[in-house]
Amino acid sequence: MAAREIVPGVDQLKALTHPVRVRMLGILRVDGPATATTLATRLGINTGATSYHLRQLAQHGFIEDDESRGNARERWWKAAHQATVTGDGDVPDTPEGRETLDAYLQTVVTIYAQRLQEAIEERALLPKEWREAFGLNDRVVRLTPSQASQVEEQVNTLIDDLEDDPDGEAVMFQFHVFPLPGHLGADQER
Repeated sequence: MAAREIVPGVDQLKALTHPVRVRMLGILRVDGPATATTLATRLGINTGATSYHLRQLAQHGFIEDDESRGNARERWWKAAHQATVTGDGDVPDTPEGRETLDAYLQTVVTIYAQRLQEAIEERALLPKEWREAFGLNDRVVRLTPSQASQVEEQVNTLIDDLEDDPDGEAVMFQFHVFPLPGHLGADQER
């Protein structure tokens, strides 16, 4: 079983600033081991590009060979961790560290937006029970940074405590915590 999580350093994080790599890693984490050919088909890119990105992910410790599968002609890859965890406290507070973290976060947001768009496009095809469970909402609450961090921790703990149901479906939770853009400090100006 893959390790629970990885807290990448700056060099590792740089490897995840490419959207194809983030998508590949996500596929391997959710759907399990795959070959370059399988991933190329799913991502709509050629196998040469796929192999290059897989080597980059392996070089930086995000994926590894799945030696229990394959043969001399096909190489299977698997995720080395279940999650990537990073934030301001996990990278050096240097221009390079901040720039790399921002580039990674831009990539992640792009992937999240794509996933959300795909979910909306497939919503009409879902069974009624899943359409009713489908939720998009945003809530704005006035909090301190400490309170916001506490809420995020509680939500993550709640999700972490859920056990996979063998009869269930893969469900993605996108949960974001950030000051409402354009409002930070606005109350003091009034």
